[in-house]
Amino acid sequence: MKAITFDAPGGPQVLHLADAPDPIAAPGEVLVRVHATAVNRADLMQRAGHYPPPPGASAIIGLECAGEVVHVPAGTHTDLAIGDRVMCLLSGGGYAELAAVPVGQAMRVPDTVDWCQAAAIPEVFLTAWVALVTLGQGSPGDVALVHSIASGVGTAAAQLCAALGMRCIGTSRSVDRAQAGAPWGAEGIAVGDDGFATAVREMTDGHGADIVVDLVGARYLAENIACLARLGRIVLTGLVGGRRGEADLGALLALQGRLIGTTLRGRTLEEKAEIVAAFSQWALPRFADGRLMPVIHQVLPLTDAAEAHRIVGADHAVGKVVLTMFPHTGTDTASGPAC
Repeated sequence: MKAITFDAPGGPQVLHLADAPDPIAAPGEVLVRVHATAVNRADLMQRAGHYPPPPGASAIIGLECAGEVVHVPAGTHTDLAIGDRVMCLLSGGGYAELAAVPVGQAMRVPDTVDWCQAAAIPEVFLTAWVALVTLGQGSPGDVALVHSIASGVGTAAAQLCAALGMRCIGTSRSVDRAQAGAPWGAEGIAVGDDGFATAVREMTDGHGADIVVDLVGARYLAENIACLARLGRIVLTGLVGGRRGEADLGALLALQGRLIGTTLRGRTLEEKAEIVAAFSQWALPRFADGRLMPVIHQVLPLTDAAEAHRIVGADHAVGKVVLTMFPHTGTDTASGPAC
C-alpha cells in the first residue's frame, strides 16, 4: 500500500509518500480501505519525534480515518461486514490506504455523512466527550470553559455543550478565533496578558467553571484553578502550552476541585471500546440528522500532508484539516457521499 512516512523526525518537510507493508487484521479487528483521514496535534508531535506510538501500534501517523470494510478475519465477533462504511479511532496508521482497526473502535457512518466529515469526527469528538461527559461528569446547566475553542476539539466541545444543555465559554489568543463556538451559543474570551480567570468569574456572576477542557497545559494551570467553581473538574487533554507549571494547590483543595489528565491513544482496547460504544449510541443519530457535524477548515489530498501539518502547526485552522486518499488502484466499490 501507499502511506505517508518519514525517515527521521523533523519538520513537515520530512513527510513523504512511500510504499509500506499492508497491515494484517488480526481476530478482533477489521481491515479498512481508507478514504479520508484527518490531522491532529498529536500527529505533529509524532512527526517531530515527541510522541511515539504505543507498543504494537502502527508507526504510520494518523489517529482516525473513514473508509470501507474490506476484510473481516475469521474469529472476529462483530456485526460489521465487507462494504460497510466506518469511521475509526486509531492508535496509528491513518495516513495510509489500509488500516487494521479493532472492532470496538469502529463506528458506522450515517448515510448523510460524507467521507471527509466522517474522518474528522472520531478523535476530536471522542476527546471532547471524554472531557465533558466521561470524566467531566457534565450536567445540564453546568458551565464548561473550553480552551482553544477554534480547534477541532474545541468546536466539537462547543457542539456537545449545546446538545447537553451546558453553557460553554471558549478561549483563544485572538478575538476572531475566540468566537469559533458562537454558532452553538458559546461565548468567547480572547486571552491576553491579563489571562481569563477574572473574565470567567465575571461572566458567571462569581460561580466559575464547573468543567475546564484544557488543551493548553502548564501555561493555563494557575488560571484554570483561579476560575474553577467549587467541586469543579479540570480535564487536561493537551500540552501545547507546556508540561511544567506552578499553581496554588491550596486553592484547588479549598474548592474540592479535581485535576484530571486524559489521552485516548494510551487507553486499553477495552476502555476505548466502552467510550466509543457510549458515544456512538448518543451521537450517531445526531450526526445522521445534522445536529452534530465536524467543522472542516480545509480538505487536501494525502500527498499534501506536509502542507496540512504546516496549516495546523501555524494555528491557521478553525476546526479540522482533512486528507483524502489519492485514487485507489483497482475497483473502488465504496458507496455513500464523497467529500
